[in-house]
Amino acid sequence: MTQHHDASSKATSSMQLAQVASPVKAKDAARKPTGALVQNVDQRETAKTVYGVLSDSNYAYRPRPLDDALAAEIAKRYLEALDGGKMFLTAQDVADFNAQRSQLDDDIKNGDFKRPFAVFDTYRARVKERSAFARALLNKNIFDFTGHDKVEFDREKAPWAASNAELDKLWTDSVRNDWLRLKLAGKQPAEIRKTLDKRYANIEKAVSEYSSEDIFQIAMNAYANSIDPHTDYLNPRTAERFNQQMSLQLQGIGAVLTKPDDVVVVRELVPGGPAALSKLVQPGMRVIAVGQGEKGPMEDVVGWRIDDVVEKIKGDKGTKVRLDLVPPGVPIESKPNRVLLTRDIVKLTEDAAKSEIIEVPAQNGQPAKRIGVIKLPSFYEDFEGRRRGGEFASSSRDVARLLQGFQGQNIDGVVLDFRNNGGGSLGEAVRITGLFIDQGPVVQVRESGGRVTVNQDRTPGVMWRGPLAIVINRATASASEIVAGAIKDYGRGIIIGETTYGKGTVQNLMDLDRWPGRGATNYGQLKLTIAQFFLPGGSSTQNKGVTPDVHYPVTVDASDFGESTNDNALPWSKIDSSDFERVGDLTALNATLEGQHKVRVQTDPEFKWLLEDLAEYKERKDRKYISLNEAERKAERDAAEAKVKSRQEARKRLGLALDPLADDPADDGLSLNERDVAKQVEREKQADKRPDPLLRESANILVDAINDLGRDPALLKRSLPQAESPVLWVR
Repeated sequence: MTQHHDASSKATSSMQLAQVASPVKAKDAARKPTGALVQNVDQRETAKTVYGVLSDSNYAYRPRPLDDALAAEIAKRYLEALDGGKMFLTAQDVADFNAQRSQLDDDIKNGDFKRPFAVFDTYRARVKERSAFARALLNKNIFDFTGHDKVEFDREKAPWAASNAELDKLWTDSVRNDWLRLKLAGKQPAEIRKTLDKRYANIEKAVSEYSSEDIFQIAMNAYANSIDPHTDYLNPRTAERFNQQMSLQLQGIGAVLTKPDDVVVVRELVPGGPAALSKLVQPGMRVIAVGQGEKGPMEDVVGWRIDDVVEKIKGDKGTKVRLDLVPPGVPIESKPNRVLLTRDIVKLTEDAAKSEIIEVPAQNGQPAKRIGVIKLPSFYEDFEGRRRGGEFASSSRDVARLLQGFQGQNIDGVVLDFRNNGGGSLGEAVRITGLFIDQGPVVQVRESGGRVTVNQDRTPGVMWRGPLAIVINRATASASEIVAGAIKDYGRGIIIGETTYGKGTVQNLMDLDRWPGRGATNYGQLKLTIAQFFLPGGSSTQNKGVTPDVHYPVTVDASDFGESTNDNALPWSKIDSSDFERVGDLTALNATLEGQHKVRVQTDPEFKWLLEDLAEYKERKDRKYISLNEAERKAERDAAEAKVKSRQEARKRLGLALDPLADDPADDGLSLNERDVAKQVEREKQADKRPDPLLRESANILVDAINDLGRDPALLKRSLPQAESPVLWVR
């Protein structure tokens, strides 16, 4: 949870929005770097500044001295960032780097990254070797699948390969598995060979396009993440993209681009953007040239890095850009369509809060109920827009608007869906909580020196007075944990789902150009952990997360995902409670609600299917290998397809909503960037429409609470002293 925003800092993305305004200083002109990468002066100064902040100042919540011990951790994280699957580097490569790791602390202090850059050069050479090896295997007689070979897929804790021969074995097994997947999907040998040859060539090509900015960011994050799991260095382009995500408002043409091979492709269009409104740009079109204004020269962008193409297409509102686009399904050499677009402000409405209504049928003598659902993907906020005033993107504004819309729709209760909400703005978390409570502390923030500040909702009144539930899962983190935890502390609503992620720290974005004398440089930003947050009652969510009142099946094991899996995470702690007045105590309902839930889902076919799928997933995960026996794999595939078909028939028979992806193959053998772009986007949209038994059951649980309180006036008075009725929980 950040005062600005949550986000992780990684290398260049293969999918970006071509619609940003502010120009970024390009520090790497080469689009296809060759030879050893060389750091520049700006990177040296950036490294020194980051060292001053993280290890030689009071800025960080938990600063760590940059010494040999920390250098060893940095080296480990850097190697994992490059080759996390341990499929390229050998134990000797790693040993050679580790022999120098005691120098890394002094190197960083001096801004010298020649050692990490040299390791990347070795890694890039190994990728080239492995790519060539894999491509050569495609012409060998190794694709017999009648034996009992297996592929071990979990290599995170595996040792580094002791030799090239060991890597050869790993890659041979991997190539055979790739071949078998495509064969089971109905592909013929010639087509399989062509697909995989391109796939392995693209592995090498992708790494060859890494610039010094990319590698510098990876190396700096090995350092930043060694301080704590949520401190990150963001190079200028990465910082710019993060700010776009938070503001939900961009300037450009409104097109999402991807780069499956040598050519950048239009993946999808943002509704209401210039590209969509023109009717001349369609998903799947390939961008082969870009020109500025109405008469500027057209630049051939085939083979360029995606972020360099984005840099050419984006621009300020009112400026013009020309694109040469080749439609899908025709040769790239075909005559392109030239399109002139005027850049504009583009609102990313797809990423904003959305609502729906779930009808819960009459049951046990109780009338039918209407439950309003608000799905919130993140706690977004346009910080610059708020400072300027007027209209700006704000998750709290959007949630308030949706709640206002519920007022005239005879809604009996509200469910906030925080599943997979990774957090965002601290201020938005406070404001959203304030929509459901009438003033009071929401979160306590403890700084490194021990000073505690209480962030309060100071706005009188409650936007929604009725029944409330929040549904959470393991990927619910940070700001969303604040809201869920505060609502639980106040006794204002029912928390349903899984224990959350457990991220209880506060980050702030620090502009590294803020120091005087920098001139027109652009060093990027540091997302820095500056504090720890605590709920109104004094408990931290750090490591432990927020526990639900009514439990759903565990979808992700806590040992695999969550704050507690980070080896340098802050421990859980507790401080004194703030001065706040609980509005209720719903704990007396928990056992009854849990029991009603368990009884109901025993006869709910969709919930039973969910449990079956979770059990199958756990069994496959615990097995830790994939068989290379074709008959076994075919039997597994046939069983999976039969299961999907049987369930779809049951849906029709029972009158349930159909699964829009039921006719999709269980596994087409392709990687994401090998699929038809337009079809893949449509598939993702259909996936969003799949039946959601957990959300429907959350509405049922909230209705149970309403009905239970309605049947027992004494329970209502004891649980919610302010309640005027079972559907008006607070004054």
